[in-house]
Amino acid sequence: MADSPTQQSAHGSVGKAVALVAAAVVVIALVIGAGWLIKGRQATASAEGTSASAKPVIAVSARTTDSDYYIQWLNGVKKEAARIGATLKIYDANGDDSQQILDIESATALKPAAILVDHALEGINPNVKKALNAGIPVVGFDSDITDSRAISVSQSDEKLAKLATDRLLKATGGKATVIYTYVAGFAPLDARNKVWTSVKKANPGIKQVAQVGVVNDSTAQQTAEQVKAALQAHPDTTVVFAPYDEFAKGATQAVEELGLTSKVKVYGVDISDADIAVLGKTNSPWVLTATTDPSNVGAVAIRTAFRAAEKKQTTKSVLIPPALVTADEIRKYKITSVSQLVKHFPSLVTDSISPVASAN
Repeated sequence: MADSPTQQSAHGSVGKAVALVAAAVVVIALVIGAGWLIKGRQATASAEGTSASAKPVIAVSARTTDSDYYIQWLNGVKKEAARIGATLKIYDANGDDSQQILDIESATALKPAAILVDHALEGINPNVKKALNAGIPVVGFDSDITDSRAISVSQSDEKLAKLATDRLLKATGGKATVIYTYVAGFAPLDARNKVWTSVKKANPGIKQVAQVGVVNDSTAQQTAEQVKAALQAHPDTTVVFAPYDEFAKGATQAVEELGLTSKVKVYGVDISDADIAVLGKTNSPWVLTATTDPSNVGAVAIRTAFRAAEKKQTTKSVLIPPALVTADEIRKYKITSVSQLVKHFPSLVTDSISPVASAN
């Protein structure tokens, strides 16, 4: 039997009500589902953030990577960062001091866990101050940083110069006519220069007849040209003191090209694989170098930055002790690389300085 108009109206109202309730249930379900979905995505993002934060980002501002020493130093940084669980953001200024100033500004904007600055000049100090004011620890390796809040890592440049000059004095009996290679304004070279100045003052038999040197993209070659000119101008020269390996390589080239190998000896500082090849040659005029292992130094520097990021670095100055390596020893042990060198000179590996446990 068909419903009356009144019954049809009642049924229609009920139907609409049911439809509205059903629609409301669907909307609520969608809202709840969306909420769970958003919550799930937030949880995933949070977990990813936690995972990423487990590997702190350390910014590395390198003045240059144009020589064997700097390349090996940076390789040491990279290898040790992988071991201790740090992510690196590397800026290479390619020898441009203005660029390095900008690099430190860029690094600060990144808000890393710490900034490691390599071989920077004093122009960086305003931006270093900004980084420190922002709460970012700054570690300088052989850098001219003046802010007392920064941490310094160095090769104990005074000891490096003293090791080389002590042997120079012993070999010459304190009497030598010397060409000196030096460029002012670089923290490690300035520190080594102080030792050389003291040596000359204490030993009047040491006569410096010329000072040469240049630091650029072709340091060794241009230093060779300058040393050659100085040797020709001062034929009584018996020693070239070159407290930087690129200087020493250039000086060695100059001595060899002038046929003065038996007369003029080169005393250097620092080492690399390429340096070892020069030192290891028969009758090389480069007779010794005072050095650290650049890869080990890089490892110490990044560990120190990592410790600073974790607020575990308690000292403001980290010194890495050097060793004296002679050309005779390199030939005797048939050493052809720094990795072989450290086996015969284990003191060059300093894992106990700024120790950090492996992340693996």
